[in-house]
Amino acid sequence: MRPNLAARLGVWSAHHRKTAILGWLLFVVLATTIGGASGMVTASDDEMGVGDSGRAARILDEAGVEEPAGELVMVAARTPDGWRDVAGDLSKALTATGDVRDVQAPLPSDDGKDALLRFEMKGASDDAADRVQPVLDAVQKADEAGAGQGVSVYQFGDASSEKQLSDLLSDDLTKAEFTAVPLALGILLVAFGAVVAALLPVGLALTACVAAFGLLSLASHQLHLFETTYSVMFLMGLAVGVDYCLFYLRRERDERAAGADADTALRIAAATSGRAVLVSGLTVMVAMAGMFLSGLLLFKGFAVATILVVCVAMLGSVTVLPALLAGLGDRIDAGRIPFLNRRSKRGAHASGGIAGRLLRPVLARPKFFAVGATVLLLALAAPALGMKTEQLGLEKQFGSDAPLSVSYKKITEEFPGGPSPARVVVEADDIEAKPVRDALAAVVRDAGRGAELTVHQGADVAEIDVPLPGNGSDAESKKALGSLRDTVVPEAFDGVPTADAYVGGDLAESEDFSDQLGKGIVPVFVFIAAVTFLLMLFSFRSVVIAVTSIALNLLSVGAAYGVMTAVFQHGWGAELIGSEKVGAIENWMPLFVLVVLFGLSMDYHVFVVSRIREARDRGLDNRSAIREGITRTAGAVTGAAVIMVAVFAVFGTLSMQDMQQMGVGLGVAVLLDATLVRMVLLPSLMTLLGDRNWHTPGWLSWLPRISHGEEASVQPMPRPVPSARA
Repeated sequence: MRPNLAARLGVWSAHHRKTAILGWLLFVVLATTIGGASGMVTASDDEMGVGDSGRAARILDEAGVEEPAGELVMVAARTPDGWRDVAGDLSKALTATGDVRDVQAPLPSDDGKDALLRFEMKGASDDAADRVQPVLDAVQKADEAGAGQGVSVYQFGDASSEKQLSDLLSDDLTKAEFTAVPLALGILLVAFGAVVAALLPVGLALTACVAAFGLLSLASHQLHLFETTYSVMFLMGLAVGVDYCLFYLRRERDERAAGADADTALRIAAATSGRAVLVSGLTVMVAMAGMFLSGLLLFKGFAVATILVVCVAMLGSVTVLPALLAGLGDRIDAGRIPFLNRRSKRGAHASGGIAGRLLRPVLARPKFFAVGATVLLLALAAPALGMKTEQLGLEKQFGSDAPLSVSYKKITEEFPGGPSPARVVVEADDIEAKPVRDALAAVVRDAGRGAELTVHQGADVAEIDVPLPGNGSDAESKKALGSLRDTVVPEAFDGVPTADAYVGGDLAESEDFSDQLGKGIVPVFVFIAAVTFLLMLFSFRSVVIAVTSIALNLLSVGAAYGVMTAVFQHGWGAELIGSEKVGAIENWMPLFVLVVLFGLSMDYHVFVVSRIREARDRGLDNRSAIREGITRTAGAVTGAAVIMVAVFAVFGTLSMQDMQQMGVGLGVAVLLDATLVRMVLLPSLMTLLGDRNWHTPGWLSWLPRISHGEEASVQPMPRPVPSARA
């Protein structure tokens, strides 16, 4: 039998280790340098939108209408007119910065205790956040000066919020990097008990992330990205990169402990764990490709980012890793840590002692444990039946005490609709035609107080800003938006065939985004389920294994949904992780978690089932093969799961609510997947199914037979020639 691809790659890399190592380093340097020089291109508002709000944004963009970055500053006093002195001084200070224009006279609130200053940033809105700092400084000085007079100053706007969001994302990503990497390294030190063995997976994962960052920057010139895409890439890259290396390295060390020489151990690791890495990586990448079917730019960016980083990490694990292992030899155990290095002298058969003891009752009473594990997972998933999704507003996204949230809330309470009005965009053959002007006037009249009309005659485009009651995202705001879309605008433009009117704005974009998600989740799920089924079918020639793989994944996803709903929507235990009840789940989170978990769970599933099939192919009965496969992989799966959970947990402590939800959801799912699913539900189900696990129906007999064992036909690892010595 011809060696599989992973075995051939491992043999070649070990024989040409200098070429493999230098080639990898050159690839990382080139990808990073070229990608860094090209820079990342972020998505513009008109690209992000879908539905009517997306059409409205594209009309303004195509018409060349430059939307200035608007800013709002509210001066709040304890008594009526108590704001006048501070507001007057602030108006002068803002003008003196030279960065603003059209500073309007203060607009008093109904009770006279507050006033709203409105102005715009000079220059293009795209880079207004880079020029807003002097304005922020002026507002801060006014706030400090007014503190002694009982006056407070709050600012919110396009440029100021974008800058604060960008700074917060940068700080969060830095925190994640400087926390997750040491955590992963510490876990690997405990797992391997040697410094070099622990550094190897982390080093390869980090270089894979760095190279993927560069490639993603290049890709962003074709598919523009959201800023959060880099955080998602790092999260996935570190977790997957370490896992792949860990599986490979653990198998090599187990074979060495069992008495194999270095060449044989590496050959076996390449043929078995290397193959599992290739199958798992391919499954993850194809599953991630399902996000392209969502029809949303956000998910297309996530898909490109995760596919790139998984591909790079996978290739590094089956090429440069065996080259490094061949070069290091016994030095892989250099830097042994007392009391932690427990490499068994009895061989790989001694591994999984604790797992073996835990597995014994599961195999003895499989029906009881299968039912019990399923009931527990379904119980955890139960809260998801009442899951509510929405695009979380600022107060929910950053917490009610965050400065940005406080400013937004204060301004919307006194001046509803100001920070995030709805925007009616009209495109006409002739914007000055009487029927069009009458329709525009009708919208302004019927939309309510504060509606402002702006006409761009040269482009035959008009826009109407319509303040919405409520806080911009609550039921009152949604009702007003619905009335605007379903009644006010259609009635005004009824009988005006020469004009098209669309309603946009923040809330409209959120509603349209959620509608598109609802349409996209079904084709995405069908695609992922079909791909997972086919890949597992081709890998194991078993319909039963393919179906149970999907079923187990769905249970893990359901449990993750339930925990996320319980913690973030209902607030159960939210304070324990520094979060709070927000009453909903970020609208893109369920689809993202579904796709990612379907991909990541294959790491463990392919690795474990391959080892079970390997034992089965050697002639062991079903129960014995399950016992050996589970116990032999227990150490690697446990280490990989602990690292993944730790990395995801770091994201669960970040500032943004969506990052917290992602971290908790993925962390809980991986924990359940590596423990309850792989250690209890999988072995109990496979025991109950018996030989049906491996039955290949006659109509599938044409499927190729893929060896899961050490492959005796694989030639011994060639000794490196002198010129190839590293």
